[in-house]
Amino acid sequence: MTTLVLIVEDNPRNLKLVRDLLDFEGYRTVAAGSAEDGIELARTHQPHLVLMDVQLPGMDGIEALGHLRADLGQVPVVALTAFAMKDDRERFLAAGFDAYIEKPLDVREFPRQVAAILGHGANA
Repeated sequence: MTTLVLIVEDNPRNLKLVRDLLDFEGYRTVAAGSAEDGIELARTHQPHLVLMDVQLPGMDGIEALGHLRADLGQVPVVALTAFAMKDDRERFLAAGFDAYIEKPLDVREFPRQVAAILGHGANA
């Protein structure tokens, strides 16, 4: 079974880049442009990993994280954000995100980061 990744990102260009990189690596993806839509997709599709932009219209990624934890349990949820200060990283990890990936993405490193978060070198 192919690993399913939910991408929650409101910027169409960022969403396309993340989706294209993951699709190229063989992951299946579903995407949402808002936290509310992401929560609904998570309930419906039960992804193996969630990549969550933190700055979203309406509900932000930190608030959405609480809903995802209630619905998905220990499925990894990763903050995908342009916030790059040391304190931001600590704040997002303290809020309960499993990892933190900075934007702009390093297109060579990103697939390795995702595989490491999922705990395998290749997508299962």
